[in-house]
Amino acid sequence: MDETEHTSQADDSGDSGEETDGPHVTDDGVDDPPPDPSNRAVEANGSGADEAPTSDHDAGVVDGQAGVADQGVDASRQSESGVTTDGNPSDDEAILPDAETTADEAATPDPGVDADTGVDVGSGGRDRSSPDVDLDGVVLDDDDSQGLFDDLLSGEPIFENKEVLRPSYTPHELPHRNDQINRMATILVSALRGETPSNILIYGKTGTGKTASAKFVSQELESTSQKYDVPCEVEYINCEVTDTQYRVLAQLANTFIEKNQQVIADRLDEYRALRSDAVDDSDALAPTEFATLDELDARIEELEADADEMEEVPMTGWPTDRVYSTFFEAVDYHERVVVIMLDEIDKLVEKSGDDTLYNLSRMNSELTRSRISIMGISNDLKFTDFLDPRVKSSLGEEEIVFPPYDANQLRDILQHRADIAFKHEALTDDVIPLCAAFAAQEHGDARRALDLLRTAGELAERSQAEIVAEKHVRQAQDKIELDRVVEVVRTLPTQSKIVLFAVILLEKNGVHNINTGEVFNIYKRLCEEIDADVLTQRRVTDLISELDMLGIVNAVVVSKGRYGRTKEMGLSVPVEETEAVLLSDSRLGDIENAQPFVQARFDN
Repeated sequence: MDETEHTSQADDSGDSGEETDGPHVTDDGVDDPPPDPSNRAVEANGSGADEAPTSDHDAGVVDGQAGVADQGVDASRQSESGVTTDGNPSDDEAILPDAETTADEAATPDPGVDADTGVDVGSGGRDRSSPDVDLDGVVLDDDDSQGLFDDLLSGEPIFENKEVLRPSYTPHELPHRNDQINRMATILVSALRGETPSNILIYGKTGTGKTASAKFVSQELESTSQKYDVPCEVEYINCEVTDTQYRVLAQLANTFIEKNQQVIADRLDEYRALRSDAVDDSDALAPTEFATLDELDARIEELEADADEMEEVPMTGWPTDRVYSTFFEAVDYHERVVVIMLDEIDKLVEKSGDDTLYNLSRMNSELTRSRISIMGISNDLKFTDFLDPRVKSSLGEEEIVFPPYDANQLRDILQHRADIAFKHEALTDDVIPLCAAFAAQEHGDARRALDLLRTAGELAERSQAEIVAEKHVRQAQDKIELDRVVEVVRTLPTQSKIVLFAVILLEKNGVHNINTGEVFNIYKRLCEEIDADVLTQRRVTDLISELDMLGIVNAVVVSKGRYGRTKEMGLSVPVEETEAVLLSDSRLGDIENAQPFVQARFDN
């Protein structure tokens, strides 16, 4: 080390406030400069200034970080021989502090550590194990630099398997739904006998386990069919996404076409191998259905022609009749029993009517090889009131109702999932009861309870907490509520957004108990400002009722005596967040700059 470098390092270590005990003497009698505290901090690499090295490996070179700029010390030789290249003792020996220094350092509290809990509170964006050193005089390896995610990954994860808490997960056990599951199984068991199962309609509020139970039974049905070599298949369609007759039929047709192509490919491989064997050995055809090679060749050509004729249905462009016939031919290509599970079936009826259900429920009378059964799942207990009587009679052969969960049942469900989802002892005792209580207030929604628990865990993990506590559940409750409001407002039609913005303007201008006439006046002026069509007051009143149904506004019909009746309303959602979501819609144009005159109202 030259004098310039030594002076630079001595200046860097001057801020530590530690006193050296004088020069160290080497074996050859030459005074060696006193140990540099900054070097000790660098070479300790995370052990902290309060800990003294106890061995060559503990105090020596760690992870290649012992190198000080331009010293040229080989870390491996240093740790093995304990002697530097210039003949001086290695830093392993030179930096050992005496008893007085160690005692002084141990008595000095670390300003970055809480004296009561011992938790590092001042590490900032750096690794908590890193000492506070001046990096200008130290050259670190690239592997030791802290990236954007290094600090986030430094803490212990709370989750073991987060996917268990998502709605898409199908558990191996469903507490408090054994009765409904057993009933579905007794209806569908006929499919394993090659018979047509009765159609099933499943009702229940959101989050009562309808879809999870139906998927569980379906998985068991398919696995059992493979066990007994019975052709039985279950096809799941979410009608909230696939919400038209064309899309439902197209998706089903393409699914069966793909399966048929796989069956054809397997048979072709089998028959081609058989033909190859039959060419060499004429007795190879004896145990098969083919008497001659010509019959086998004809069958191969037939299968190849079938594969060529199978054309996938595009998601748009075909006549509905052609899509239906393609689906019919695909499902009836070979013998099998098919259970079509239509989740959110009321959305399909609402969007496309009952034509799809009518066609599907009547297909069995035309099929020759296959059989079809329908399993409908709905949150609306009254959606069958709008069905054609013929559809209703054939579709609702069996009905199963899922009642809401109570708080105790939700607690069991959450505990069952939490045992799989979280690390051991990652939850305080009050987390699951609180999540269950919040969800029980909303009609026993298990999905809501699972979302709460998962979000609470995510918030705890982001704050680098070691366990999930009650405060994280309450934070998750507020976050989910806000996210729900944002999503609902974002997906509103443009006219509803303008009506809602009119209510917001009145609220911001101090108007309370807002009536329909006031909202309509502001609504008209907003429409004029952004060049939008103006609806009638009756239609605006209907839009206000829809906002009330969604929980965005709270509207109450109030009688004004001889002046008639009117609706008085107020916002049920945060004003600022709702306004920000509305203004993010590009279709509203310059509505932010439209500030219509709001007339002051003097209430008695």
